[in-house]
Amino acid sequence: MKKTGAEILWECLVREGVEVVFGYPGGAIMPVYDAMLEYPVHHVLVRHEQGAAHMADGYARASGKVGVAMATSGPGATNLVTGIATAMMDSSPIVCITGQVPVHLIGGDAFQETDVTGITLPITKHNYLITSADQVARVVREAFHIARSGRPGPVLIDFCKNAQIEETEFEYPEEIELPGYRPPTRAPRADLEKAVRLIEEAERPVILAGHGVLMSGAMEELKMLAVKTQTPVAMTLLGLGALPASHPLSLGMMGMHGEAYANNAIQNADLLIALGMRFDDRVTGNLRTYAPRARKIHVEIDPSEVHKNVVVDVPLIGDLKTVLTDLIPMLDEYEHEEWLAQIDEWKQETEQRSIMAWPDDGKLYTAHAIRALWEVTGGDSIVATGVGQHQMWAAQYYHFDHPYRLITSGGAGTMGFGLPAAIGAWFAHKDKEVWLVDGDGSFQMTQAELSTAVQEGANIKIAIMNNHFLGMVRQWQEFFFDKRYAATPLTGPDFVKLAEAHGIPARRVTKPEDVRGAISFAQETPGPVLVEFVVEKEEAVYPMVPSGADLDAMIRRPIRK
Repeated sequence: MKKTGAEILWECLVREGVEVVFGYPGGAIMPVYDAMLEYPVHHVLVRHEQGAAHMADGYARASGKVGVAMATSGPGATNLVTGIATAMMDSSPIVCITGQVPVHLIGGDAFQETDVTGITLPITKHNYLITSADQVARVVREAFHIARSGRPGPVLIDFCKNAQIEETEFEYPEEIELPGYRPPTRAPRADLEKAVRLIEEAERPVILAGHGVLMSGAMEELKMLAVKTQTPVAMTLLGLGALPASHPLSLGMMGMHGEAYANNAIQNADLLIALGMRFDDRVTGNLRTYAPRARKIHVEIDPSEVHKNVVVDVPLIGDLKTVLTDLIPMLDEYEHEEWLAQIDEWKQETEQRSIMAWPDDGKLYTAHAIRALWEVTGGDSIVATGVGQHQMWAAQYYHFDHPYRLITSGGAGTMGFGLPAAIGAWFAHKDKEVWLVDGDGSFQMTQAELSTAVQEGANIKIAIMNNHFLGMVRQWQEFFFDKRYAATPLTGPDFVKLAEAHGIPARRVTKPEDVRGAISFAQETPGPVLVEFVVEKEEAVYPMVPSGADLDAMIRRPIRK
């Protein structure tokens, strides 16, 4: 049966299980939008194409499915770039479909012509240029397979307008032929045996759990490994939720703004078992002094990540869930009572420095607002964040006992990610409570998506931590630039009035005693709700590892008596 290239695209999207697409129409993709009306896919009209990519990303992270973003050629396509780079850095499976000028006009600087495949080559797992209708079915099938398999990531399809209009015989390709693409699954038995020997000999082991644990769905295997070997678990920012925060072996987040006891444990360990993480600089600090006495096992599906930043003793290349399933039965049970007791001492010292131990001084701190959010929601919400101080406080003070609940930009650190990502996450889980924790700077970058939330009736709750600064940059200026606050004081709109202009109920909170009531108000009000928390201007995130410093050379919060 003959169909146009545009019709074939939607046929394939439906067969791939796509239920929602985030996009913005334009001339070069208009035939695709016209054909969309005949298919059972919900389209979300964003207010900026960057929002489309972030919504697709938030949807993918919350659901485990492939998110789809769509844009026209030229500026429509280039506006996706930041979102594509964000997804690439965090291994998020999205497929971006862009319109392109007809093939006979390519290279002639036609209206809104841009070489988007060239632009996105370094920030996609793979990309395609479709020049004829008979390529569409194969390309879409391959794109989704590549995006979701192995180490997930973004794939871009640039779709020439002539190919959208042309007709061809439609045949859905059941089989995928990609002879050069074979993601590894199982680690060799000999390598597993080497890992077992290191684990047997370890007295001070630490597991490092990254985003790969969640991507592989290996949460139960992680817990089994930790419990069987009595090994504490430190998590990356994107690994939070891989092991419940309430679990006695959880060390919480490691790294630049991680828990001091987690960083101390890593630096004093004699074995690191790294699971689905890439030894990012925010995690390691100074590479030359990182975990100096520790041997290292690295379980990773992407061979290019092994030995890239940290040379390891035993690499286990394969799917994390599969590798752990093979490894765990080979291990005996172990006890590390002295090691765990030492870590407990470090934990107690950290608790004395916690802002939660401060006496009530009548001031509103972001940490207190986020802790109250955790308590009122029972820790059961999906929490999306922007990037900045509020992001780190959310990681520290909202304790994630469940996976796939923190939706945040890690590797790219993309300000403005939060609001569109929260909308995408809501489309993935309309049955769950979805909160956006954002800063006044990050929120303003994509605040136009409030209109999208209203148009879609997205039941998201927005908590803006307003300190009238670009807070994280200000903190660096405070610590390292003699408080020379260059370009960080920040004005903004009246966020309550901004919300009300969109028809969104809103409140402003300035006193600690009003925090819980405002959170409950948001919970009880249907649809999008905004709460602005006017917080202390010059509060800092502690601990903090200065850039390039040793991981345990942390700037600590002073003990307040």
